[in-house]
Amino acid sequence: MNVRLIRLVAIFLVFTALLSCQTDEEIKRQRYITEGILVFKNNCANCHQDKGQGVASLYPPIAGSDYLKNKNSVICLIRYGQQGKIVVNGKLYNRPMPAQPQLSDLEVAELITYMYNEWGGETKLTNVKAVTPILNDCKK
Repeated sequence: MNVRLIRLVAIFLVFTALLSCQTDEEIKRQRYITEGILVFKNNCANCHQDKGQGVASLYPPIAGSDYLKNKNSVICLIRYGQQGKIVVNGKLYNRPMPAQPQLSDLEVAELITYMYNEWGGETKLTNVKAVTPILNDCKK
């Protein structure tokens, strides 16, 4: 999908959510997911692909990944990147993941909400208020 279509879908989702009987928390979760899709497409999909399947033995999958079990590690990984070996679903990968320092705490929260709702079996919001202290702890 192109960015314009994604934005139109996002506007539709937000508008639909506002007209429905959803809770404020559910509306916020949907907004985070919609924004998270854009963050993912612009910063992650090149290596991890649109559907999170990764690329052969080069880049690990996110979809169905056992690495998603530790959300704090994933949050730190997004902001600060990683060098060296990583094992995902029993398979060794050894490509660097670049840090994403340009992403705001809110964008990281939106990305995490999208990823975990899409591929991590969650149906909840990961609020920026929960992400910021984790990102601050990563630096230590």
